[in-house]
Amino acid sequence: MTHGTGSVRHLPLLPAAAFVLVWSSGYISGPAAVHAAAPFTVLGWRFVLAALIGAGLALAMRRPTRMDRATVGRVALVGLVMNGLQFGLMYVAFDLGLGATLASLFHALSPVLTAILAAGLLGERVSVLQVAGFAVGVVGVLLVLGSDLGHAGGPVAVLIGCLSMLTLSLGTLGQRWIGAQPDLLWSAAVQFAVSAPPMLVLGWATEGPWPVTDTSQAVVSVLLLAVVNSIVGLVLLSLLVLRGGSGAAASLFFLSPPVTAVMAWLVLDETLTATQLVGLVVAVVGVGAATRTRPVTVPVPPTGDEHHAGSSRAEHPR
Repeated sequence: MTHGTGSVRHLPLLPAAAFVLVWSSGYISGPAAVHAAAPFTVLGWRFVLAALIGAGLALAMRRPTRMDRATVGRVALVGLVMNGLQFGLMYVAFDLGLGATLASLFHALSPVLTAILAAGLLGERVSVLQVAGFAVGVVGVLLVLGSDLGHAGGPVAVLIGCLSMLTLSLGTLGQRWIGAQPDLLWSAAVQFAVSAPPMLVLGWATEGPWPVTDTSQAVVSVLLLAVVNSIVGLVLLSLLVLRGGSGAAASLFFLSPPVTAVMAWLVLDETLTATQLVGLVVAVVGVGAATRTRPVTVPVPPTGDEHHAGSSRAEHPR
């Protein structure tokens, strides 16, 4: 896994800013989508479109597959965790009422949680600052949650959101198991493709054949999720890793919650109290300190570029 301690200034400004906006917009499009259609159906069609676009781009660009049967199997299994399980949990949480800002906070904690899990499960070194940063981030999240969880969709929604964060971190660690350096687009296409059928079948079985209440909003949201968040975000993150390393890319993740909060206020009419705003700042400071001053495992896609980021194997989760 490629590590680094680069900062935002080492990254190209426009792609970095675009990535933060794209990453944050996923927390807006997701709730908008589940307000218009049921979550598993939304994810199923998102993955279908993303797989087709990813494979189409790979073919048009004549990208080499560089995957034998065993590698395809490992890529697919990790994709089920990173896409099907992680997104499935988060979109159910959205459907139960979890807000965009809280969801963004949970996932912003994921890179630091990954480092802590790597220490516990794999015996890797973790710094005191990383643990402290994660603890401060959790305190900030608790301040945002407050004593009444009703505004966050209730205890079940919060618990499912936390489980989504955990599966994102476990999936990030699982990418190391792939062992090879598959092409970015082909890897993404495989992971989207294997995640689509379970979501569509689960949606049909639990949500019905057409669980759509607002067709136009559902179509627009799914298109945005598939094209902007799944493909454009993937390419932008890959570019940032190639230009600045995964450590520098990690330094952008703490920017997502405040950007998401502003976008959620503008688009979804979500508001935060003074205490919640303090909690947001506390959480951002904790995550920012942990990801900017010490190496972390950042969820970045396999690029196939062996010199710059060939060993960065975690899938872009948005």
